[in-house]
Amino acid sequence: MSDQAASANSPAPLRFDGQVAVVTGAGRNLGRAYALLLASRGAKVVVNDLGVGISDTDGMVDAPPTNPATDVVAEIIAAGGEAVVDTSSIVDPAGPVIATALEAYGRIDIVINNAGVVRQAPVAEYTDEKCRAMTDTHLLGTMHVSRAAWPHMAAQGSGHIVNLSSGSGLIGISGMAMYGAVKLGVVGMTRGMAVEGRPLGIVVNVVAPQASVRGNDFGRLRWTPALAEWLSAEQISGLVAYLAHPSCTTTGELFNAGGGLVSRVVLAASEGVAERPMTPEAVAAHWDEIMAQPVVEVPAGRPFGVKMMQGYRP
Repeated sequence: MSDQAASANSPAPLRFDGQVAVVTGAGRNLGRAYALLLASRGAKVVVNDLGVGISDTDGMVDAPPTNPATDVVAEIIAAGGEAVVDTSSIVDPAGPVIATALEAYGRIDIVINNAGVVRQAPVAEYTDEKCRAMTDTHLLGTMHVSRAAWPHMAAQGSGHIVNLSSGSGLIGISGMAMYGAVKLGVVGMTRGMAVEGRPLGIVVNVVAPQASVRGNDFGRLRWTPALAEWLSAEQISGLVAYLAHPSCTTTGELFNAGGGLVSRVVLAASEGVAERPMTPEAVAAHWDEIMAQPVVEVPAGRPFGVKMMQGYRP
């Protein structure tokens, strides 16, 4: 096939011209990759980052001399794009990063809720500080930023929100029980937002990335350079960009991504058993059926299974 014929058969590039995007935690790693890709496709990007170092039990380490968001914005502008820096905290209930977007560009079309913190500890050693840091950032931070953007997206009848979860919340990892909890909480939040946003034209999805990032002990200590490159942030950004594109109408879904793989993760339930009264003995007697291979997918906004209400009369 000639180069001309191949070009004619290639899909048109997905562009974001006229779109305004907020990317939180965009100074490094995953957030940086999302911001650069969106800007390269025509989006005006608000690059949000606090610019802090990695936080551990000994305090802040690897703190940069300047906020890396400044470097990301400079890189976007040097490439001919448009971007501004925002250094506000997503923990602020007012969602000031959205105010930055409105002040700079007059609208908000895309929110990528990427900013996060990681605190690892055995269950018995999870301190209140560690718990609050992750709850405030991952759960409340995602809600604060989305809530601030919501009325503007609803008024224009369109908007795309991409939330970030983690495989830690899907499979469970030792020493990361609280992190897994808040990251799975983001999935529940996404599904609720999707149901509420659908009639308003607001599309909300969630991605669980598998990537080598700053502060990830697996990446820093165990992964080889070759594997870290294989699981680079750039292998996640294509999916995030698609979910943020005006052409994407899929909503309320969870995706796994990493190393060039993208897969849909579904919430499912086994067919189960319905028996009244459901005594402990009945549960034990039917345990194999309860534990059978899940076959029933549960879309956002639907109850689990169909047997639950069998025989019910209001």
